[in-house]
Amino acid sequence: MVVQAREGLLTSTGSPAAARVLVATAVPAERDAVARGLLDTHPAVDVVAVGVGPAAAAAGTATALTTAALTGRPYALVVSAGIGGGFTAPPGALLVADAITVADLGAETPEGFLPVTELGFGTVTHRPPASLVRDLAAALSLDAAAVGTVLTVSTVTGTADRAALLAQRHPGAVAEAMEGFGVAEAAAAHGVPVAEIRAVSNAVGPRDRAAWRIGDALAALTDAFGKSAPVLTSWSSS
Repeated sequence: MVVQAREGLLTSTGSPAAARVLVATAVPAERDAVARGLLDTHPAVDVVAVGVGPAAAAAGTATALTTAALTGRPYALVVSAGIGGGFTAPPGALLVADAITVADLGAETPEGFLPVTELGFGTVTHRPPASLVRDLAAALSLDAAAVGTVLTVSTVTGTADRAALLAQRHPGAVAEAMEGFGVAEAAAAHGVPVAEIRAVSNAVGPRDRAAWRIGDALAALTDAFGKSAPVLTSWSSS
């Protein structure tokens, strides 16, 4: 498989009959880590860095999906991927989402936070196909503790109090990042299933840059896509 760069998009050249998969990352370093994992495989996978945060992620993903559809080569699956904070998993660990939930879309009230759904509109959670989650976990040799809710936040957690509040509010959360929900919203608007894979770079909690292990997380991300690409393409072909 040959990976080509074009205006920030990394495109793999595979069989014209192969199901097409779009992988959306936040930044080029994550995009390149994913692409390195794809080099020894042969899926038709496009990897795009869509920007940081849910709004940029939604806009970039929607643009890629629309462009693909208009050119007659639509995607069968969208994957949000990158590094993120882990609630209990150590740096370098891989996590797979069985739910992609936006943690801070709603309203603060005297009684506490209300998600947008309790205000009578919108959605706060997208669920990847259960069979795909199982297959990804198996391909990556993950146990049940590595599969759970990946939270999307607009402000990265930087205190122990905030981390505890999120864990209490979302007891199934395994990680937080900033793009998954935006990617999932765009995928849902196009009727395309979504998945999310994260590699842990730091603990959710007090901001301690000295403890970050970004290199380890990017290496894990490369390994993850080397192992999971056949699952993604075969699942989307089914």
